[in-house]
Amino acid sequence: MWQEFKKFISRGNVIDLAIGIIIGGAFGKIVTSFVNDIIMPPIGLLLGKIDFSNLFIDLTGTGYKTLAQAKEAGAPTLNYGVFLSTVIDFLIVAFVIFLIVRQLNKMKKPEPAPAPATKTCPYCATEIPIQATRCPHCTSQL
Repeated sequence: MWQEFKKFISRGNVIDLAIGIIIGGAFGKIVTSFVNDIIMPPIGLLLGKIDFSNLFIDLTGTGYKTLAQAKEAGAPTLNYGVFLSTVIDFLIVAFVIFLIVRQLNKMKKPEPAPAPATKTCPYCATEIPIQATRCPHCTSQL
C-alpha cells in the first residue's frame, strides 16, 4: 500500500495540483487585502463614508454602533458588509482566473486540420479518393 501511495503522490499531476492550491491560497490573501484595503475604502467614500466591514444588522434590536461591539456582546448579526466584500473578492479572483485561462488557450498550438481523404475530378466534378489516378465515373486519366 505504501508503494502505491508513493507512486500516486509522485505523479506530476498531484504535485502540480498541490502547488496550484498553495499559490491559489497566497493569491487569495493578496486579493482579499486588495479588496478590503484598496477597493472598498474609495467605494465607501463615494457612497457617503461607509465602512463596509462595519455594515451589519443586529438581530437582537439592541442597536450596537459597531460590529465589534455586537460581537463582543455575543449578539447575533447579519454581516452583509463583510459578505459584499467577499463577493467582490470572489469576482476579482474569478476574473483573473478567466484571463489566465484565456491566455493559456491562446498560447496552445491549434491542431492541424486532417488531410483531405477525397479530391474532385476536374472533368466530371465527382468526389474520388485522393490516391486515385483514374476517375471511376468518367474514366479520365488524372
